[in-house]
Amino acid sequence: MTEVPEHLRKRAEEARAKAAAAKAGAAGSDAPSEELSAEQQEAASKIPAHLLERSKAAKAKAGGDDSDGGGTAVATAPAAPAATGGAPLPTGPGGHTQRLLTVVKSGSIQDVKGLPQDKVHTWPHLLVVEFAAALFITAFTTIFSIFVNAPLLELANFNETPNPSKAPWYFLGLQELLTMFHPMVAGVTIPGIALIILVMAPYIDRNPSKKPEDRKFAISLMTMHLMFWSVLVMIGSFFRGPGFNFVFPWEAGLFFEL
Repeated sequence: MTEVPEHLRKRAEEARAKAAAAKAGAAGSDAPSEELSAEQQEAASKIPAHLLERSKAAKAKAGGDDSDGGGTAVATAPAAPAATGGAPLPTGPGGHTQRLLTVVKSGSIQDVKGLPQDKVHTWPHLLVVEFAAALFITAFTTIFSIFVNAPLLELANFNETPNPSKAPWYFLGLQELLTMFHPMVAGVTIPGIALIILVMAPYIDRNPSKKPEDRKFAISLMTMHLMFWSVLVMIGSFFRGPGFNFVFPWEAGLFFEL
């Protein structure tokens, strides 16, 4: 059985003594107060009767007597409120009044784990890959130039214009536009709009995801480029013959030189 703390016993005895003195003063008697009954003790100290009985049994087992000189029982719970009527302050062993409010996890106060960053260092991660790619392209170009003959053409004759006269392949899309629209539209308006869209693209599409299904704007922009500019380059390269007329390469031949 659990032993009753000493400070609780003292508080219970003081409360019972105050209650007995108040009762004697109200009756107008000077005789010493008698031992209170179990109901009176419970009403005075607000201690349940079964706890008082357990206290008496514990004291009898320890000292062989269930009385404490004056016949008062030992309490196992805090005493009643003080004579002033205020509620007693909840105190622990030794009179301490501290109590635990809550338990807060450390993660909600401070971040104890570093957040992963999707970044790599320029050196050596990026530059090593770029250097390896440069070596591969250099080796491929060298081997290709050994086995493939690419002679220079004869000197240009300014008195004879070749037919068809085509621009370099990277300008063939623009030359193809000149056959369809006015030079102001084909040379200034359409390329200007394309450049403005390319400049604004990073500010429009701010999605950091690398999944194709999440980058609809970027995929649409690339598709428009392939459908518009690349197709024009291929038409100007392989489907334009003498006079820059539309021809089929499998019928009229190929009028394109590297």
